[in-house]
Amino acid sequence: MEKFKNADFGKCPRVACHGQNLLPSGIHDIPGQSTVALYCARCEDIYSPKSSRHACIDGAYFGSSFAHMFFLTYPNLQPVKSSRRYEPRVFGFKVHASAALARWQAVEKEKLAERLSNEGLETGFEAEEGEVDDGSSEVGEDGIDDMFGVAKR
Repeated sequence: MEKFKNADFGKCPRVACHGQNLLPSGIHDIPGQSTVALYCARCEDIYSPKSSRHACIDGAYFGSSFAHMFFLTYPNLQPVKSSRRYEPRVFGFKVHASAALARWQAVEKEKLAERLSNEGLETGFEAEEGEVDDGSSEVGEDGIDDMFGVAKR
C-alpha cells in the first residue's frame, strides 16, 4: 500500500488519468511467459513499463489478479471513474458530430461502391451535381458560387 501511495511503480501516461498511480500486474500466471506490466485502475488499462528495472521482473510474481485483489483489500484507494470524456476541438471550438458522421458516410459509400464494382454490379449511385464519377468534386465556371447554389445574375 505504501509503494502504491508513493507511486513507486509510476504514474499513468494518459492525460485523462491525471497522474493516477500504477500497480504491478502480470499478463500471465505461468512463470517465464512475460515480464511485469503496470495497471492503471482509472482507465483500466495495462502498460509496458519504461524503466529497465522492471524488465527483469517476472509478471507471474504478481499474477494477473494482484491489482484487483489489492483494491478489494483497500477499497478506499480505488480511484473514482471520471465521467468526463475527451472532446476534440479546433481553435477552441468543439468539432460538430455531424462532421464525423459525414466523413464516415462518405468512406462507407466508397467501400460499398468498390465492393459492388468488384462483383461486377452497378453501384446505383448517381453522380450528384458537380461530382465526377471518380469521386472528386468539380467546380463550375462560376466557381464557389456554383457550389453554394448562388443564383446567376
